[in-house]
Amino acid sequence: MRFKKPEFNGRKRRLAKALTIWDLRDIAQRRTPTAAFDYTDGAAEGELSLARARQAFQDVEFSPRILRPATDVDTNSTILGGPSAYPFAIAPTGFTRLMQTEGEIAGASAAGAAGIPFTLSTLGTTSIEDVKAANPEGRNWFQLYVMRDRQISYGLVERAAAAGFDTLHFTVDTPVAGARLRDKRNGFSIPPQLTAGTILNAIPRPWWWFDFLTTPKLEFASLSTTGGTVGELLDAAMDPTISFDDLDVIRGMWPGKIVIKGVQNVDDAKALADRGVDGIVLSNHGGRQLDRAPIPFHLLPDVVREVGRDVEIGVDTGIMNGADIVASVALGARFTMIGRAYLYGLMAGGRAGVDRAIEILTGELVRTMKLLGASSLAELEPAHVRQLERLVPRVR
Repeated sequence: MRFKKPEFNGRKRRLAKALTIWDLRDIAQRRTPTAAFDYTDGAAEGELSLARARQAFQDVEFSPRILRPATDVDTNSTILGGPSAYPFAIAPTGFTRLMQTEGEIAGASAAGAAGIPFTLSTLGTTSIEDVKAANPEGRNWFQLYVMRDRQISYGLVERAAAAGFDTLHFTVDTPVAGARLRDKRNGFSIPPQLTAGTILNAIPRPWWWFDFLTTPKLEFASLSTTGGTVGELLDAAMDPTISFDDLDVIRGMWPGKIVIKGVQNVDDAKALADRGVDGIVLSNHGGRQLDRAPIPFHLLPDVVREVGRDVEIGVDTGIMNGADIVASVALGARFTMIGRAYLYGLMAGGRAGVDRAIEILTGELVRTMKLLGASSLAELEPAHVRQLERLVPRVR
Protein backbone atom coordinates (compact mmCIF):
# COMPACT_ATOMS: atom_id res chain seq x y z
CA MET A 1 0.00 0.00 0.00
CA ARG A 2 1.23 3.46 -0.92
CA PHE A 3 -0.08 6.88 -0.11
CA LYS A 4 -1.26 8.90 -3.06
CA LYS A 5 0.86 11.97 -3.67
CA PRO A 6 -1.26 15.04 -2.96
CA GLU A 7 -1.93 17.55 -5.74
CA PHE A 8 -1.81 21.10 -4.40
CA ASN A 9 -2.70 22.77 -7.70
CA GLY A 10 -6.47 23.24 -7.52
CA ARG A 11 -6.95 23.43 -11.29
CA LYS A 12 -5.01 20.24 -11.93
CA ARG A 13 -6.83 18.49 -9.10
CA ARG A 14 -10.34 19.29 -10.31
CA LEU A 15 -9.56 18.58 -13.96
CA ALA A 16 -8.01 15.22 -13.09
CA LYS A 17 -11.30 14.23 -11.45
CA ALA A 18 -13.22 14.95 -14.66
CA LEU A 19 -13.57 11.62 -16.47
CA THR A 20 -16.26 12.67 -18.96
CA ILE A 21 -17.43 15.82 -20.71
CA TRP A 22 -20.42 15.77 -18.39
CA ASP A 23 -18.00 15.99 -15.45
CA LEU A 24 -16.43 19.06 -17.05
CA ARG A 25 -19.91 20.51 -17.44
CA ASP A 26 -20.54 20.07 -13.71
CA ILE A 27 -17.29 21.87 -12.87
CA ALA A 28 -18.07 24.63 -15.38
CA GLN A 29 -21.48 25.19 -13.82
CA ARG A 30 -19.95 25.57 -10.36
CA ARG A 31 -17.28 28.01 -11.51
CA THR A 32 -19.17 30.22 -13.97
CA PRO A 33 -21.87 32.84 -13.28
CA THR A 34 -25.32 31.58 -14.18
CA ALA A 35 -25.90 33.95 -17.10
CA ALA A 36 -22.63 33.05 -18.84
CA PHE A 37 -23.05 29.33 -18.17
CA ASP A 38 -26.65 29.29 -19.39
CA TYR A 39 -25.68 31.17 -22.55
CA THR A 40 -23.33 28.28 -23.32
CA ASP A 41 -25.43 25.42 -22.04
CA GLY A 42 -28.83 26.57 -23.27
CA ALA A 43 -30.64 26.31 -26.58
CA ALA A 44 -33.73 27.78 -28.21
CA GLU A 45 -37.24 27.78 -26.75
CA GLY A 46 -38.02 24.38 -25.19
CA GLU A 47 -34.49 23.10 -26.04
CA LEU A 48 -35.97 20.09 -27.82
CA SER A 49 -33.54 20.25 -30.76
CA LEU A 50 -30.53 19.96 -28.47
CA ALA A 51 -32.06 17.22 -26.32
CA ARG A 52 -33.05 15.16 -29.37
CA ALA A 53 -29.61 15.56 -30.96
CA ARG A 54 -27.90 14.28 -27.82
CA GLN A 55 -30.44 11.48 -27.44
CA ALA A 56 -29.76 10.35 -31.01
CA PHE A 57 -26.14 9.64 -30.10
CA GLN A 58 -27.18 7.86 -26.92
CA ASP A 59 -29.51 5.71 -29.01
CA VAL A 60 -26.61 4.14 -30.91
CA GLU A 61 -26.01 0.42 -30.74
CA PHE A 62 -22.54 -0.68 -31.80
CA SER A 63 -21.76 -3.98 -33.49
CA PRO A 64 -18.17 -4.95 -32.62
CA ARG A 65 -16.11 -7.35 -34.71
CA ILE A 66 -14.33 -10.08 -32.77
CA LEU A 67 -10.85 -11.56 -33.18
CA ARG A 68 -9.65 -8.51 -35.08
CA PRO A 69 -6.80 -7.07 -33.01
CA ALA A 70 -6.68 -3.29 -32.94
CA THR A 71 -3.80 -2.70 -30.57
CA ASP A 72 -2.53 0.28 -32.57
CA VAL A 73 -5.26 2.62 -33.74
CA ASP A 74 -4.61 5.18 -36.47
CA THR A 75 -6.91 8.18 -36.02
CA ASN A 76 -5.23 10.43 -38.59
CA SER A 77 -7.47 11.87 -41.25
CA THR A 78 -7.43 14.20 -44.22
CA ILE A 79 -10.16 16.81 -43.87
CA LEU A 80 -10.83 19.42 -46.54
CA GLY A 81 -7.43 19.06 -48.09
CA GLY A 82 -5.38 19.09 -44.91
CA PRO A 83 -4.28 16.78 -42.11
CA SER A 84 -6.00 16.27 -38.78
CA ALA A 85 -4.82 13.96 -36.01
CA TYR A 86 -8.44 13.07 -35.20
CA PRO A 87 -11.72 13.31 -37.15
CA PHE A 88 -13.03 16.34 -35.30
CA ALA A 89 -12.50 20.08 -35.10
CA ILE A 90 -13.36 22.76 -32.58
CA ALA A 91 -16.57 24.45 -33.68
CA PRO A 92 -17.09 28.22 -33.91
CA THR A 93 -18.56 29.78 -30.78
CA GLY A 94 -19.54 33.39 -30.18
CA PHE A 95 -18.67 35.62 -27.21
CA THR A 96 -16.22 32.98 -25.99
CA ARG A 97 -14.17 35.17 -23.65
CA LEU A 98 -17.32 35.89 -21.67
CA MET A 99 -17.33 32.23 -20.66
CA GLN A 100 -13.69 32.28 -19.54
CA THR A 101 -11.21 35.01 -20.31
CA GLU A 102 -8.69 32.81 -22.16
CA GLY A 103 -11.42 32.27 -24.76
CA GLU A 104 -10.43 31.50 -28.33
CA ILE A 105 -6.72 31.69 -27.53
CA ALA A 106 -7.13 28.65 -25.28
CA GLY A 107 -9.17 26.84 -27.93
CA ALA A 108 -6.83 27.61 -30.81
CA SER A 109 -3.64 26.74 -28.95
CA ALA A 110 -5.13 23.52 -27.57
CA ALA A 111 -6.35 22.54 -31.04
CA GLY A 112 -2.90 23.20 -32.48
CA ALA A 113 -1.28 21.07 -29.79
CA ALA A 114 -3.71 18.23 -30.47
CA GLY A 115 -3.32 18.48 -34.25
CA ILE A 116 -6.97 19.30 -34.99
CA PRO A 117 -8.51 22.36 -36.70
CA PHE A 118 -9.86 25.33 -34.78
CA THR A 119 -12.78 27.43 -36.06
CA LEU A 120 -13.14 31.13 -35.21
CA SER A 121 -16.64 32.60 -35.23
CA THR A 122 -17.60 35.89 -36.83
CA LEU A 123 -18.88 36.69 -33.33
CA GLY A 124 -15.68 35.53 -31.67
CA THR A 125 -14.03 37.68 -29.03
CA THR A 126 -10.50 37.35 -30.37
CA SER A 127 -9.26 38.81 -33.62
CA ILE A 128 -8.40 36.74 -36.67
CA GLU A 129 -4.77 37.78 -36.38
CA ASP A 130 -4.49 36.88 -32.69
CA VAL A 131 -5.96 33.42 -33.32
CA LYS A 132 -3.37 32.89 -36.03
CA ALA A 133 -0.64 33.95 -33.59
CA ALA A 134 -1.96 31.48 -31.00
CA ASN A 135 -2.03 28.64 -33.53
CA PRO A 136 0.66 29.58 -36.06
CA GLU A 137 1.45 26.10 -37.37
CA GLY A 138 -1.98 24.52 -36.97
CA ARG A 139 -5.09 24.66 -39.11
CA ASN A 140 -7.42 27.61 -38.60
CA TRP A 141 -10.92 27.84 -40.08
CA PHE A 142 -13.20 30.87 -40.16
CA GLN A 143 -16.98 30.82 -39.76
CA LEU A 144 -18.77 33.57 -41.67
CA TYR A 145 -22.12 35.20 -41.10
CA VAL A 146 -23.29 37.43 -43.93
CA MET A 147 -24.04 40.77 -42.31
CA ARG A 148 -26.50 43.47 -43.34
CA ASP A 149 -23.44 45.55 -44.11
CA ARG A 150 -21.84 43.29 -46.71
CA GLN A 151 -18.55 45.18 -46.55
CA ILE A 152 -18.02 43.95 -42.99
CA SER A 153 -18.36 40.33 -44.14
CA TYR A 154 -16.15 40.90 -47.17
CA GLY A 155 -13.48 42.48 -45.00
CA LEU A 156 -13.49 39.49 -42.64
CA VAL A 157 -13.11 37.10 -45.58
CA GLU A 158 -10.12 39.07 -46.84
CA ARG A 159 -8.50 39.19 -43.38
CA ALA A 160 -8.97 35.44 -42.82
CA ALA A 161 -7.43 34.68 -46.21
CA ALA A 162 -4.50 37.01 -45.54
CA ALA A 163 -3.90 35.31 -42.18
CA GLY A 164 -3.67 31.89 -43.84
CA PHE A 165 -6.96 30.39 -42.66
CA ASP A 166 -7.54 27.46 -45.01
CA THR A 167 -11.31 26.86 -44.81
CA LEU A 168 -14.37 29.12 -44.69
CA HIS A 169 -17.60 27.94 -43.04
CA PHE A 170 -20.44 29.86 -44.68
CA THR A 171 -23.27 29.64 -42.14
CA VAL A 172 -26.83 29.54 -43.46
CA ASP A 173 -29.07 28.72 -40.49
CA THR A 174 -29.21 32.14 -38.82
CA PRO A 175 -31.42 34.53 -40.82
CA VAL A 176 -32.73 35.73 -37.44
CA ALA A 177 -31.84 34.85 -33.89
CA GLY A 178 -33.53 31.93 -32.19
CA ALA A 179 -35.48 32.55 -28.98
CA ARG A 180 -32.92 31.71 -26.30
CA LEU A 181 -35.15 31.92 -23.27
CA ARG A 182 -32.50 31.28 -20.65
CA ASP A 183 -30.72 34.46 -21.75
CA LYS A 184 -33.91 36.48 -21.49
CA ARG A 185 -34.73 35.11 -18.05
CA ASN A 186 -31.20 35.82 -16.85
CA GLY A 187 -31.15 39.31 -18.34
CA PHE A 188 -27.98 38.31 -20.20
CA SER A 189 -26.59 41.08 -22.37
CA ILE A 190 -23.41 42.06 -24.21
CA PRO A 191 -21.56 43.60 -22.44
CA PRO A 192 -22.70 42.09 -19.11
CA GLN A 193 -24.58 44.50 -16.88
CA LEU A 194 -24.35 44.46 -13.12
CA THR A 195 -27.61 44.00 -11.26
CA ALA A 196 -28.42 42.91 -7.72
CA GLY A 197 -28.89 39.39 -9.08
CA THR A 198 -25.55 39.24 -10.92
CA ILE A 199 -23.71 40.63 -7.89
CA LEU A 200 -25.31 38.03 -5.64
CA ASN A 201 -24.49 35.29 -8.15
CA ALA A 202 -20.87 36.51 -8.29
CA ILE A 203 -20.19 36.15 -4.57
CA PRO A 204 -19.28 32.42 -4.71
CA ARG A 205 -17.33 32.92 -7.98
CA PRO A 206 -14.92 35.81 -7.33
CA TRP A 207 -12.22 34.32 -9.59
CA TRP A 208 -14.44 34.67 -12.68
CA TRP A 209 -15.16 38.34 -11.99
CA PHE A 210 -11.53 39.07 -11.12
CA ASP A 211 -10.43 37.61 -14.46
CA PHE A 212 -13.16 39.42 -16.35
CA LEU A 213 -12.40 42.82 -14.80
CA THR A 214 -8.60 42.60 -14.95
CA THR A 215 -8.04 41.19 -18.45
CA PRO A 216 -8.16 43.07 -21.79
CA LYS A 217 -11.46 44.46 -22.98
CA LEU A 218 -13.50 42.14 -25.16
CA GLU A 219 -12.70 42.43 -28.86
CA PHE A 220 -15.19 41.15 -31.38
CA ALA A 221 -14.15 39.84 -34.76
CA SER A 222 -16.84 41.86 -36.55
CA LEU A 223 -18.94 44.01 -34.24
CA SER A 224 -17.49 47.42 -33.48
CA THR A 225 -20.37 48.34 -31.14
CA THR A 226 -22.38 46.14 -28.83
CA GLY A 227 -25.26 46.58 -26.46
CA GLY A 228 -28.29 44.43 -25.79
CA THR A 229 -29.19 40.79 -25.61
CA VAL A 230 -27.48 38.28 -27.87
CA GLY A 231 -30.71 37.94 -29.87
CA GLU A 232 -30.92 41.70 -30.38
CA LEU A 233 -27.32 41.84 -31.54
CA LEU A 234 -27.84 39.00 -33.99
CA ASP A 235 -31.03 40.48 -35.39
CA ALA A 236 -29.35 43.85 -35.85
CA ALA A 237 -26.31 42.38 -37.58
CA MET A 238 -27.59 39.42 -39.63
CA ASP A 239 -29.35 39.74 -42.96
CA PRO A 240 -32.40 37.47 -43.42
CA THR A 241 -32.27 38.01 -47.20
CA ILE A 242 -29.03 36.11 -47.85
CA SER A 243 -29.25 33.82 -50.87
CA PHE A 244 -27.26 31.67 -53.26
CA ASP A 245 -26.09 34.91 -54.87
CA ASP A 246 -24.25 35.79 -51.65
CA LEU A 247 -22.66 32.35 -51.64
CA ASP A 248 -21.42 32.92 -55.18
CA VAL A 249 -19.89 36.28 -54.22
CA ILE A 250 -18.09 34.84 -51.19
CA ARG A 251 -16.84 31.87 -53.20
CA GLY A 252 -15.34 34.28 -55.69
CA MET A 253 -13.43 36.02 -52.92
CA TRP A 254 -12.22 32.98 -50.96
CA PRO A 255 -9.08 31.16 -52.14
CA GLY A 256 -9.41 28.10 -49.90
CA LYS A 257 -12.00 25.42 -49.20
CA ILE A 258 -15.58 26.50 -48.61
CA VAL A 259 -18.05 24.62 -46.41
CA ILE A 260 -21.76 25.32 -45.96
CA LYS A 261 -22.70 25.03 -42.29
CA GLY A 262 -26.28 24.56 -41.12
CA VAL A 263 -27.67 22.19 -43.77
CA GLN A 264 -30.77 20.39 -42.48
CA ASN A 265 -32.27 18.40 -45.36
CA VAL A 266 -31.23 16.20 -48.26
CA ASP A 267 -32.54 18.46 -51.03
CA ASP A 268 -30.42 21.39 -49.87
CA ALA A 269 -27.39 19.11 -49.62
CA LYS A 270 -27.92 18.02 -53.22
CA ALA A 271 -28.32 21.60 -54.43
CA LEU A 272 -25.08 22.60 -52.73
CA ALA A 273 -23.24 19.59 -54.13
CA ASP A 274 -24.42 20.58 -57.60
CA ARG A 275 -22.90 24.01 -57.02
CA GLY A 276 -19.54 22.42 -56.28
CA VAL A 277 -18.97 23.35 -52.65
CA ASP A 278 -16.18 21.50 -50.88
CA GLY A 279 -18.08 20.45 -47.80
CA ILE A 280 -21.38 20.43 -45.93
CA VAL A 281 -21.89 20.49 -42.17
CA LEU A 282 -25.16 18.95 -41.03
CA SER A 283 -26.09 21.11 -38.08
CA ASN A 284 -29.05 22.68 -36.34
CA HIS A 285 -26.76 25.25 -34.71
CA GLY A 286 -26.54 23.34 -31.47
CA GLY A 287 -30.29 23.59 -31.09
CA ARG A 288 -29.92 27.36 -30.66
CA GLN A 289 -31.99 28.48 -33.65
CA LEU A 290 -35.06 26.49 -34.74
CA ASP A 291 -36.48 24.30 -32.01
CA ARG A 292 -37.81 20.93 -33.21
CA ALA A 293 -35.25 21.07 -36.03
CA PRO A 294 -34.05 17.90 -37.80
CA ILE A 295 -31.53 15.77 -35.94
CA PRO A 296 -28.19 16.07 -37.81
CA PHE A 297 -26.98 12.60 -36.87
CA HIS A 298 -30.19 11.05 -38.21
CA LEU A 299 -29.78 12.98 -41.48
CA LEU A 300 -26.24 11.72 -41.96
CA PRO A 301 -26.84 8.35 -43.71
CA ASP A 302 -29.28 9.82 -46.25
CA VAL A 303 -27.03 12.76 -47.09
CA VAL A 304 -23.98 10.51 -47.39
CA ARG A 305 -25.89 8.24 -49.76
CA GLU A 306 -26.95 11.16 -51.97
CA VAL A 307 -23.85 13.38 -52.07
CA GLY A 308 -21.10 11.67 -50.10
CA ARG A 309 -19.08 10.97 -53.23
CA ASP A 310 -19.09 14.63 -54.22
CA VAL A 311 -18.56 16.61 -51.01
CA GLU A 312 -17.03 16.06 -47.59
CA ILE A 313 -19.70 15.83 -44.92
CA GLY A 314 -19.35 16.98 -41.36
CA VAL A 315 -21.82 16.79 -38.51
CA ASP A 316 -22.28 18.66 -35.27
CA THR A 317 -24.80 19.27 -32.48
CA GLY A 318 -25.00 16.96 -29.51
CA ILE A 319 -21.52 15.38 -29.47
CA MET A 320 -20.50 14.72 -25.86
CA ASN A 321 -18.44 11.52 -26.17
CA GLY A 322 -15.71 10.16 -28.42
CA ALA A 323 -18.05 7.28 -29.25
CA ASP A 324 -20.37 9.86 -30.87
CA ILE A 325 -17.51 10.78 -33.19
CA VAL A 326 -16.83 7.12 -34.01
CA ALA A 327 -20.50 6.54 -34.84
CA SER A 328 -20.54 9.59 -37.13
CA VAL A 329 -17.43 8.49 -39.02
CA ALA A 330 -18.80 4.96 -39.37
CA LEU A 331 -21.93 6.37 -41.02
CA GLY A 332 -19.92 8.39 -43.51
CA ALA A 333 -18.98 11.71 -41.91
CA ARG A 334 -15.50 12.89 -42.84
CA PHE A 335 -15.34 15.01 -39.70
CA THR A 336 -17.33 16.19 -36.70
CA MET A 337 -17.31 19.44 -34.73
CA ILE A 338 -17.41 19.99 -30.98
CA GLY A 339 -18.79 23.18 -29.47
CA ARG A 340 -20.21 22.88 -25.97
CA ALA A 341 -17.86 20.00 -25.13
CA TYR A 342 -14.89 22.32 -25.65
CA LEU A 343 -16.56 25.23 -23.86
CA TYR A 344 -17.30 23.15 -20.77
CA GLY A 345 -13.57 22.43 -20.57
CA LEU A 346 -12.76 26.11 -21.09
CA MET A 347 -15.07 27.18 -18.25
CA ALA A 348 -13.76 24.40 -16.02
CA GLY A 349 -10.10 25.31 -16.39
CA GLY A 350 -9.09 27.61 -19.24
CA ARG A 351 -6.52 26.22 -21.66
CA ALA A 352 -5.85 23.25 -19.39
CA GLY A 353 -9.59 22.51 -19.36
CA VAL A 354 -9.73 22.53 -23.16
CA ASP A 355 -6.76 20.16 -23.23
CA ARG A 356 -8.63 17.91 -20.81
CA ALA A 357 -11.79 17.96 -22.94
CA ILE A 358 -9.79 16.93 -26.01
CA GLU A 359 -7.98 14.26 -23.97
CA ILE A 360 -11.30 12.82 -22.79
CA LEU A 361 -12.80 12.74 -26.28
CA THR A 362 -9.73 11.23 -27.95
CA GLY A 363 -9.41 8.61 -25.22
CA GLU A 364 -13.03 7.58 -25.69
CA LEU A 365 -12.62 7.59 -29.47
CA VAL A 366 -9.56 5.33 -29.45
CA ARG A 367 -11.02 2.97 -26.86
CA THR A 368 -14.27 2.63 -28.81
CA MET A 369 -12.38 1.84 -32.02
CA LYS A 370 -10.34 -0.83 -30.25
CA LEU A 371 -13.46 -2.41 -28.81
CA LEU A 372 -15.04 -2.41 -32.28
CA GLY A 373 -11.97 -4.06 -33.78
CA ALA A 374 -11.17 -1.11 -36.06
CA SER A 375 -7.51 -0.19 -36.45
CA SER A 376 -8.14 2.89 -38.59
CA LEU A 377 -10.88 5.32 -39.49
CA ALA A 378 -11.11 3.69 -42.90
CA GLU A 379 -12.17 0.42 -41.25
CA LEU A 380 -15.21 2.04 -39.64
CA GLU A 381 -18.32 1.30 -41.67
CA PRO A 382 -22.12 1.52 -41.38
CA ALA A 383 -22.29 -2.11 -40.24
CA HIS A 384 -20.65 -1.03 -36.98
CA VAL A 385 -23.62 1.19 -36.07
CA ARG A 386 -27.33 0.79 -35.63
CA GLN A 387 -29.38 3.95 -35.07
CA LEU A 388 -32.20 3.21 -32.66
CA GLU A 389 -35.13 5.58 -33.15
CA ARG A 390 -37.51 6.92 -30.54
CA LEU A 391 -39.17 9.42 -32.88
CA VAL A 392 -40.61 7.74 -35.98
CA PRO A 393 -42.53 9.88 -38.50
CA ARG A 394 -46.22 9.25 -38.53
CA VAL A 395 -47.46 7.62 -41.75
CA ARG A 396 -49.86 9.95 -43.54
